[in-house]
Amino acid sequence: MKENLREDLKMYLISDSDILKGRDFYKCIEDGLKAGVTMLQLREKNADGGEFLEKALKLRELTKKYNAKFIIDDRIDIALLCDADGVHVGQSDIDAKSARKLIGEDKILGVSARTLQEAKRAKEDGADYIGIGAMFSTSTKLDAKSVSFETLKEIKDNVDIPFVLIGGINLDNVGQLKQFNPDGYAIISAILKEEDIYAEVKKWIDVI
Repeated sequence: MKENLREDLKMYLISDSDILKGRDFYKCIEDGLKAGVTMLQLREKNADGGEFLEKALKLRELTKKYNAKFIIDDRIDIALLCDADGVHVGQSDIDAKSARKLIGEDKILGVSARTLQEAKRAKEDGADYIGIGAMFSTSTKLDAKSVSFETLKEIKDNVDIPFVLIGGINLDNVGQLKQFNPDGYAIISAILKEEDIYAEVKKWIDVI
């Protein structure tokens, strides 16, 4: 499951049904997968447990169909129920060490990190990859503090672990991040707000 993790992180899409503004959730996500999304994270901050599980089970089928990795944000119980490929936890969620204990060694564990200290701890606690950000200001996570390029370089130089960059990244500013050679980019609104999600993902794959 983790053999090709660096490749799997390349085109990382995070769900957010609010951005879709009533469009068909599953069709939009499937369009992204069809176009080449390599990893999908189900993150639905406003969904109750039942709705979250229903979405997780359906997306598990879709990600298998398109051979993409499937990660659940925060909800380890739901990740286990739908047999997702892994979970992603933030700094205020259940800690990485406990998450690893629950999901076992085989599943992928992603951890959000904003500082060198958080990145080091994530690796020590068993993370397989880290999500560093927010790189730019973002409308999907209003409390996200920005990470300076200086801090990003510091993490990259001192913590040898696969990483994706997240937060306010779009086709206009992604060029500024290429110098850091991340394993991938985790994108939410820059893709989901577009009418033609399939075409947008194709553009991203060309650029990255």
